[in-house]
Amino acid sequence: MAVPLNNFPPLPQFLRIKPCFYQNIEEEIPAPHQQLVRRVYKLWMMYSGTLCINVIACIAWWAGGGSATNFGFSLLWLILFSPCGYVCWFRPLYKAFRADSSFNFMAFFFIFFLQCVLALIQTIGISGWGTCGWIATVMFFSQNVGSAIVMLITCLLFTVLTALMVLVLIKVHRLYRSSGGSFERTREEWSTGVWKSAPAREAGLNAVAHTAQGPSLPQYPAAVPSYPDNSYR
Repeated sequence: MAVPLNNFPPLPQFLRIKPCFYQNIEEEIPAPHQQLVRRVYKLWMMYSGTLCINVIACIAWWAGGGSATNFGFSLLWLILFSPCGYVCWFRPLYKAFRADSSFNFMAFFFIFFLQCVLALIQTIGISGWGTCGWIATVMFFSQNVGSAIVMLITCLLFTVLTALMVLVLIKVHRLYRSSGGSFERTREEWSTGVWKSAPAREAGLNAVAHTAQGPSLPQYPAAVPSYPDNSYR
């Protein structure tokens, strides 16, 4: 079977840098979970977009009399957290649903919980940390109303993101527990090394399904072979 070519992130053909991942939700994710995976993917895109808007809001914050440190940190968070969000919590969830991997579910729960904590800190908005949260925005209204209004947009986006992330974490955890997932399954995948390779996991599931169906009959060629006529005339 041909190995599918990586298609994410979608980069122009003239660049020497090529995509790092293969992503095809319709092909690789089971139908009952495709909608949830799409929503988490859109949540990552929304988070990355909010970080971009946060950079613009920090520029307005700086122009209104704020510190340039906030702009520097906001740019750092965009460069750091946007790709790390895709690799560290969306990809584990994608691989977990693709191969029913308990190990990847556990990785997603751990990292995504930290992401929720980070989003909450960004929503609070401690001054000097490079995020336009509630504290920084409310305090800046007394100094520059125009800049504070721009900061308020980012503040509201961070608030919505935090709420959506918590809901996604609860939904995925309930789905995982209802499907029989447990820490024992994670330990078993770790000890056997199945978590390292999604194709190996899928091959194991196919083997179990094949065994449940029972042995198959041998296959014979459809065409009947012809033999030379050696009879005496």
